[in-house]
Amino acid sequence: MTDPTGRRAELEARNAAMREQVDSLLGELREKTAELRETQAKAMAITATAVSDDGAVRATVDSAGALTSLEFSANAFERTTPDKLARLATETVRRAVAQARTELNEVLAPARQGPSIDLSEMLPGVPSLTDLIPRPPVVPEPSPRRPAAPPRDDDGDSVMDRSGW
Repeated sequence: MTDPTGRRAELEARNAAMREQVDSLLGELREKTAELRETQAKAMAITATAVSDDGAVRATVDSAGALTSLEFSANAFERTTPDKLARLATETVRRAVAQARTELNEVLAPARQGPSIDLSEMLPGVPSLTDLIPRPPVVPEPSPRRPAAPPRDDDGDSVMDRSGW
């Protein structure tokens, strides 16, 4: 026969070990939750600004890549055609979005490192903390620039050539 006091002591020791493990797990969970809140605040505060190489266009986007500001230099409309300016604006916005996504990836990277003991390992059906952190979008590669030929008028002369004026 087993000794009742020995069995009881064994159960109490197991119970204490389990409590300690659960307390440790809850501590990690609280810490990870606080880190996630901080990471979320940092991610939401991200903005990125890109300026075209010629300085004609300045675009600012938020952390989601939404355009928040688009500015043109005072002489942007004098130096180019509407079509070229539209392409330049689009390219500048894309560069700002890529910059914001890169920064977002950097901010979210530490949050993807899960706790040493994950709840999903102990309790079947409970989601892993790492599964709750969204994956950032892939940063698009900017399209290679192709120098556009200046538009020509009906005579074959460049529209931008003002030498005959």
